[in-house]
Amino acid sequence: MRDGVWRTSTRSGSEGDCVEVAGFADVIGVRDSKDRQGPVLTFTDSVWSDFVAATRARQLNTRR
Repeated sequence: MRDGVWRTSTRSGSEGDCVEVAGFADVIGVRDSKDRQGPVLTFTDSVWSDFVAATRARQLNTRR
């Protein structure tokens, strides 16, 4: 993912409560799909890869 095109997960609900992700030359960008002009969080490739791997393995600590 290195083209800067924003993508929404195919698993996102129809209510629009989701994030969009785009790969750029040196970072991965994440933004709120309801506020596309708002702030963008950026992550290095290695941090993003670790996050995705932890999510797939269901290893995230979810505190409420």
